[in-house]
Amino acid sequence: MRVPVVRKNIVFTPDSRRVVARYFINGDHRTQKMVSHIMVLSEKQVIETLEHTLREFARRHRNISSTFFRHCEKIRSIIEGMQINYEGLSQERKMLIGSYCTMEYAIESAAIFNPSIVADFDQSGLEKGEKRVIISFRATGEGHISSIVFRRGILDKNNNLQVMKNGNNIDKAEIVHKTLYNKERFLIKLEEMHTSNKYSTRLMQELPDEFEYAVLKLMVHKALSDPMIRLERRTALEEVMWLADSFYDLQFKHDSDITERVIFPISDSESRGIEDARFVCFVDDDESCKVMATYTAYNGHVILPKLISTEDFYTFRVMPLYGIGAQNKNLALFPRKVKGKYAMLSRIDGVNNYLMYSDRPTQWNNPVMLQEPRYTWEFTQIGNCGSPLWTEEGWLVITHGVGAMRRYCIGASLFDLDDPSKEIGRLKEPLLSPLEDEREGYVPNVVYSCGSIIHNSSLILPYAVSDYSSTYGVVDLVELIDALKKS
Repeated sequence: MRVPVVRKNIVFTPDSRRVVARYFINGDHRTQKMVSHIMVLSEKQVIETLEHTLREFARRHRNISSTFFRHCEKIRSIIEGMQINYEGLSQERKMLIGSYCTMEYAIESAAIFNPSIVADFDQSGLEKGEKRVIISFRATGEGHISSIVFRRGILDKNNNLQVMKNGNNIDKAEIVHKTLYNKERFLIKLEEMHTSNKYSTRLMQELPDEFEYAVLKLMVHKALSDPMIRLERRTALEEVMWLADSFYDLQFKHDSDITERVIFPISDSESRGIEDARFVCFVDDDESCKVMATYTAYNGHVILPKLISTEDFYTFRVMPLYGIGAQNKNLALFPRKVKGKYAMLSRIDGVNNYLMYSDRPTQWNNPVMLQEPRYTWEFTQIGNCGSPLWTEEGWLVITHGVGAMRRYCIGASLFDLDDPSKEIGRLKEPLLSPLEDEREGYVPNVVYSCGSIIHNSSLILPYAVSDYSSTYGVVDLVELIDALKKS
């Protein structure tokens, strides 16, 4: 039984005008040469060159001068290593040096895809049947570096989406690293990352059970400064800091619009991108609500599943996920506890859907297989398309299946509310398959989603089109549930 999907005509496409001011360095030697050139300029030449730069770029960024100062501070050690009195430099010369350590990066020039949708915290001032929503996307630019961007809109009583206009400037957050770490949990994660025990254990033995970030960083940097250090030891120590830098808080300015906030790769663990955030409004036992998401951090070699949470979309807390069940992509948190425990979907083997329970939202072990490929359109793999949705009839899980020619389709399954390991029904045919005009893109023949909501007795399903653009479809919830119960 085919369940009809009403495809809406709103399309989110990449916009190369959306740029961030990103730190840029071309190696110590070339940076020294650049600083040397600036140091021979007269103060008048410095001011003239800086004013020209600001004329060209100030209108494209919010407070670009503070970015220049910050980027100059990043190479302070290089400057002082050249026997230059850093404190004696004029503000203008520091800004000019910082401008040469800055580049624009078009965050979504290549693609804006894999959307998820949640209800906004603010639902005031709406008409009956309307809901204010926030849609997240995976934005991809040059070099396939991914980040998280947002759009705000209002769904009306007919499930039509009115999207708010984008802000003019893209804002990166201020980063605050975690200051205190639990050594036992830290060592467990290093083991899961397959970091060499030979070197990491020796370093960690010198630390107390609860240790400070600054102390660890000083110890690692001291060890790395040894010119005779072996490559294996250097790699292990770099992975230690890689993990430590994966805990942080993000703080956006309150005068930024949500469309101007980008969660851009911060730590080395994310140097190649932040992939496929699955946002969900999580309701705790006390009925308090926060928005949480799992995502995959990627550094070009290793993936690290992480959890991000917020209560206002201004401040975000980021933490790695631990455990045997947090070893691959495709994790999706249930929107509330099940039997008093957090619950999570995963695909730890890359092929099948798994279910896990935990007392902590960051620790995941004992995954139990929930689903395996059954139909031809999902023979390669099956996974989730975002967090389960609570309905009176059961947990509605939107899935993806990969079939012949690596064609991605979207399906649906229904599970028991009290025991989600019990499957009530599963669509035999895809709910959504790539139409002819949806087949072309960065990755052809793909429709994919990272999270849906229920509104006005309908499933609101945002989805990506061939890893290039995004749109959404609407499904009558009664028809879908009925089809699942009969399947």
